[in-house]
Amino acid sequence: MRNILFFALLLTVGFVHAQKNIYESDKFDALSDEHQILAIVPFITKLDLKEEISRDELKKLEEKEGYAVQNALETYFSQRKKKKKFSVEFQDIKNTNALLSQNNISYANIDVYTTKQLSELLGVDGIINGNLDLNILLSKGVPEEFSLIDYFLGDANYGRIGVKISDGTTGKLLWKYEKKITKKSGKNTNDLIDRMMKLAARKFPYDREKRRDRKKDKS
Repeated sequence: MRNILFFALLLTVGFVHAQKNIYESDKFDALSDEHQILAIVPFITKLDLKEEISRDELKKLEEKEGYAVQNALETYFSQRKKKKKFSVEFQDIKNTNALLSQNNISYANIDVYTTKQLSELLGVDGIINGNLDLNILLSKGVPEEFSLIDYFLGDANYGRIGVKISDGTTGKLLWKYEKKITKKSGKNTNDLIDRMMKLAARKFPYDREKRRDRKKDKS
């Protein structure tokens, strides 16, 4: 019984903390009412590794981590979509990346394009992107050294991730979720995204039930 209560408390604390790191525009409903499909683009990554590596190698690793998050988000949304949890569709990232490549947009220069430009080029209503700051290679998994104290206090800090959703027509930020990455966040990229998005599930703006309830409140 004590163990059940303890883990329930941990989940509650995690959920409350997640809500503090979430921003939603007060114009979300007005700007997203016609949204049908969103595109997930690679995340801009900044690595600060202890190992001494060349600048070229660092850039390659940053690119790999950025695509790993893109892939993990698609996996999460695809699994949830099967349960009809969302009011929008998500563009296949293979198509997204192919369209970007055909228009000479690469990981190295995608950050110079605006949300409006990317949305028009990809034929979508909005863009999901973000930033990743890491001092480890999350795609390879967090360090195996385990400290129970670090786990519960969250002292093993590996970086930070920010997930953003922006409207394709106006380019305005609609939703943002930021989270510190620690041992508790997940063992690798897929695990991290799965856990953090589940914590934010009740606040995810395209959740079908949430949007339905919100419309009822306004009627």
